[in-house]
Amino acid sequence: MEAPEKGKVLTIIPERVGLMEIKSRGSRVERRKAYLPIDLRAFLTETGNGRTKVEFRKKQPVFSQGDPADAVFFILEGRIRLTVVSKQGKEAVIATLGPGDFFGEGCLAGQRIRMATATAATNGSLVRLEKNGIMSLLHNHPTFSELFTAYLLSRNIRIEEDLVDHMFNSSEKRLARILLLLSRVGKETESETVVPRISQETLAEMIGTTRARVSSFMNKFREMGFIEYNGELRVHSSLSISSCTTNSADLRAFA
Repeated sequence: MEAPEKGKVLTIIPERVGLMEIKSRGSRVERRKAYLPIDLRAFLTETGNGRTKVEFRKKQPVFSQGDPADAVFFILEGRIRLTVVSKQGKEAVIATLGPGDFFGEGCLAGQRIRMATATAATNGSLVRLEKNGIMSLLHNHPTFSELFTAYLLSRNIRIEEDLVDHMFNSSEKRLARILLLLSRVGKETESETVVPRISQETLAEMIGTTRARVSSFMNKFREMGFIEYNGELRVHSSLSISSCTTNSADLRAFA
């Protein structure tokens, strides 16, 4: 990669980062100086400087709870599931991440061991960024630093919403919200396939209820025309305005 001219900074223009589109065009850094646009995916997949591209297979572990925390990961293709296991052996799904998501960033905040297990939910690929390498990026590339910070803030908002969801919403509404988030309804098309195929057991773990209740809610959503599934699950935007036992406006806000 050619070095930027003196007085210019690299501007990272992402394809998609997490639950929100974050574009550096018009950012504080860009308004202050000229910029050289660069594609985030291409930028991070350049080998060297602590960056390694890794292919993974479905059910392959990326790291396990208790492993040393020494790298951050960026998903290129596929899905990664994060889970935690209690001392009593109970497992809980805390997140399902897809292309454009970072994970493992706890190592940048002094986390020495992994607090969760990351497992491939599908085949795919990711970039492993060693801790020292990403620290160097954050220090030397202001626009990347802004982008990464914005991503972390969006993840923090999502976590807060998850907490509110579990504290105050019914399991039916929690399921509707998870389906909307997984399908990204309203972001691109009216109806999108949920990828990967997620079992009702996994959905039950994610919302904190039983498989039987998930099955009942799924049948209800299908009868009402909010979803359809026959080999693949599709979620329609109409689900975001469903009553689902609670106020529909709240459900749309969470979506």
